Amino acid sequence: MPVEFILETQGLTKEFKGFVAVNNVDLKVQRGHIHALIGPNGAGKTTFFNLLTKFLTPTRGTITFNGTDITHEKPAQTALRGIVRSFQISAVFPHMTVLENVRAALQRNLGTSLHFWKSEATLFHLHDRARALLSEVDLSSFADEMTVNLPYGRKRALELATTLALEPELMLLDEPTQGMGHEDVDRVTRLIKKVSAGRTILMVEHNMGVVSSIADRITVLQRGAIIADGPYHDVSSNPLVIEAYMGTADAALQGAH
Repeated sequence: MPVEFILETQGLTKEFKGFVAVNNVDLKVQRGHIHALIGPNGAGKTTFFNLLTKFLTPTRGTITFNGTDITHEKPAQTALRGIVRSFQISAVFPHMTVLENVRAALQRNLGTSLHFWKSEATLFHLHDRARALLSEVDLSSFADEMTVNLPYGRKRALELATTLALEPELMLLDEPTQGMGHEDVDRVTRLIKKVSAGRTILMVEHNMGVVSSIADRITVLQRGAIIADGPYHDVSSNPLVIEAYMGTADAALQGAH
């Protein structure tokens, strides 16, 4: 039987020359859940993600994935386990078509991403899978469009497809709706909910409307430490959380977009 919690951190801490960016964080992410990590700017959310993906080494504490201690693994080892991160800034190739972007991600998953001298014909076997992924994120009609021409929200949807191409067991989404208008936010929120079926998602997100509508559980960081953890209703009414946002997000925390 797979362990109930796909990801656990215990006492996870990161200090930079006396500044504690992540402070003794005990986090449990349940398999199959959408788990949101929220908090004011400077709360340590991105540093925490960097620790999970091994871009940073913890000062102390442990990271366990599927019951295995991965604290001191290299980034590539952790990625091979199925922890895949989607970045805040859209990370796609602008001068390739939408289909070619997904195909490139599929090649990477096969370990053939450096075989650029291969003829186009040898890559056709990836097209069916690439088109299926585009369908999953509602981009089928954009397959032959140059990526540079896509609206911003559609680029983020494409990034979601390239992340899915790597067959993640745990998807780390870093501000997936940042910089979007209302319509794009709604579309990408629906896509995240759709692609979460059979997967686990840990997401950093500022938009409380997004968090309230799709997160199964929410962890709130402030100054690197957890101040609240639980379902949206409990967290949004927690006085510490409301104080952390200094009233500026009070309305948002009640579920407003």
